[in-house]
Amino acid sequence: MKKIVIANRGEIALRVMRSCKEMGIATVAVFSEADRHSPFVKYADEAVCIGPPASSQSYLQMDKIIQVCKDLKADGIHPGYGFLSENAEFAGKVKKAGIVFIGPSPEAMHMMGDKLSAKAAAKKYKIPMVPGSEGAIESLAEGKKIAVETGFPVLIKASAGGGGKGMRVVERIEDFEEQMKLAVSEATSAFGDGAVFIERYVAGPRHIEIQILGDNHGNIVYLFERECSIQRRHQKVIEEAPSSVLTPELRKQMGECAVNVGKACNYTGVGTVEFLLDENMNFYFLEMNTRLQVEHPVTEMITGIDLVKEQIRVARGEKLAFKQEDLRIIGHSLEVRVYAEDPANNFLPDIGRLATYRRPQGLGVRVDDGFEEGMDIPIYYDPMISKLVTFGKDRTEAINRMIRAIDDYRITGVETTLPFCRFVLEHEAFVSGKFDTNFIRHYFKPEMLLKEKEDEAEIAAIFAALTLMESGQKAIAEVSANVQGVSKWKANRLS
Repeated sequence: MKKIVIANRGEIALRVMRSCKEMGIATVAVFSEADRHSPFVKYADEAVCIGPPASSQSYLQMDKIIQVCKDLKADGIHPGYGFLSENAEFAGKVKKAGIVFIGPSPEAMHMMGDKLSAKAAAKKYKIPMVPGSEGAIESLAEGKKIAVETGFPVLIKASAGGGGKGMRVVERIEDFEEQMKLAVSEATSAFGDGAVFIERYVAGPRHIEIQILGDNHGNIVYLFERECSIQRRHQKVIEEAPSSVLTPELRKQMGECAVNVGKACNYTGVGTVEFLLDENMNFYFLEMNTRLQVEHPVTEMITGIDLVKEQIRVARGEKLAFKQEDLRIIGHSLEVRVYAEDPANNFLPDIGRLATYRRPQGLGVRVDDGFEEGMDIPIYYDPMISKLVTFGKDRTEAINRMIRAIDDYRITGVETTLPFCRFVLEHEAFVSGKFDTNFIRHYFKPEMLLKEKEDEAEIAAIFAALTLMESGQKAIAEVSANVQGVSKWKANRLS
């Protein structure tokens, strides 16, 4: 494999290209008109514009992307994540065109892309399932009957897609009809498929996912877990590896279940098997993502394995160079997703220009991004600016390093999720490891960040006053006496 087309954009396109360069593989960027001056376009060996800004007219144009491969004599296509990365039709078209799709087979993608068929496949290996319907709900009456038998609260979920779309929690039978109609409508709009099913709603779960890797010779291993319980709108914001609550025994049990899910569909390449973990440490199969995950860097940091290189090696037909017993967890890693969103305003997107953009640096700090200072955040795509990743010898060091990195990150022009991420990292629930997917509902209110902004302004005023004072030590004493209500972290900054 000498040349690869990256059928994606932004930070993941850059991340894939870097691994390709280290392997001596040439890269081709396909880009929309909105991304013409993006770093990933400049970094690629070749670049081709495939359409207007809207993804439906560019990054989702299967035939155009395949034609670019043919025109430039590329050997393979790497889909990244999002866009066409889990589209079985696209994978099939690529294969039919005689081009290597760097990912699982269309058949595996199709089976695991539908939550119902994925559950059916996993059930053959006796993998624990959340109680609920066996298949799609055919009628409102059937749905009500199953909901009552399952026991409220229940979760109505879209069979296709993800990202929290087509998902509704129902607390009582009186609300079931309305919520089911809303779930079907949202699923139809988002995925073109209105099929939904019912599960018991697991209160206070943790979201644990297992990274697997399989080759074309029947070998599948698991590369341990990622904890992804800090979420907003059912979408992850902070991830870490390993989880702070799994015992070695439970980790092995979940890992082997994940491998069996892979075996159920003859999986090749990298994939992620997601589980819910309840308060009694019981785990249940949730779904499988048949692609590289956004949060894959934390797995790379604790294993020392480049997952993109492994994807390419598998696609070339190579056997895995290691066995399960060769894999070890080394240290701890955290990732925060830096979105152009305002966490003080219900995490609403805050599109604009990056007036200031300075990345944090130093030992154990990694930034995967796709922007430069002065660039606009496009309105057409997901508002993620970057993934900020830290590594430490243990969880405490990784957290402290992340807090430092967040403080060193300089972004102005748009609001970001960085203040929220800092809030989480300093919260006792997170530090102690006693948290679940309801963290925001239990512990966070937007006014908490507004108060912090006021505190920052107060600190700035204090320091400005100090610099104007003629008598240094006397000034510090006077100022300190006037800020008795200042929080501990402010007092530390003054010392």
